[in-house]
This record gives sequence, C-alpha cells and structure tokens, in this order.
Amino acid sequence: MLNAFEVERLENSIPMAVAVHISGHGRAPGAETTFTENVNSRGARVPSIRRWRANETLEIESLPSDFRARACVARCQPQSEGFVIGLEFLEPSGRWVINTPVFSGKPLQG
Repeated sequence: MLNAFEVERLENSIPMAVAVHISGHGRAPGAETTFTENVNSRGARVPSIRRWRANETLEIESLPSDFRARACVARCQPQSEGFVIGLEFLEPSGRWVINTPVFSGKPLQG
C-alpha cells in the first residue's frame, strides 16, 4: 500500500548519468550543470545545489544530445551535498543520448 506521499509510477526509471543544464530557479538565476541519476520518458531524478519548490517549473537541456524540456518539480529532497529533485517533463523535444534496453524497442524520448 502506498503512503500519502508516494505516487504509483507509470513507468520504471533507468539509472543513467547524462550531463544536463537546469535553469529557471526564481531565487538563484543562472544555469546549473549536473548529471541525471535516473530517467524515463516522463521525467528524471537530478541532483541540484539549489532547493526547489514543488510545482516550480524549470528548463532542462541535455548536453550530449538535442533533448530539451520544460519540466515541473515533483519533489525536492535534501541529500548530503545539496538536494535531489524529481522532474516531470511538460514539453519535451529531442532525444536522450541512448536508447532504452533492447527488449523494449523504444527510444527514450519525451
């Protein structure tokens, strides 16, 4: 049974480190370069040095490919060095740098 703060995932995430820029923080302007921890076609988990608010929107852009998206912060949790944010892609375009596992046959894209 799920507790009040958990949401059932529609899709499993794939551990994948992709270099990204995130920007759009209202209180700390500028872009931050970081790496994803895991991704799926609907979102990503990304460490950040900034504290983000739930439902804040930001821009995410992968550095090794043409993927870009406007994203919504689903959660922001403290970790040992900063925070980790869960993002939901709202307006994705382009493709991630690699494809999903062979058994799915579908590229990982927005």
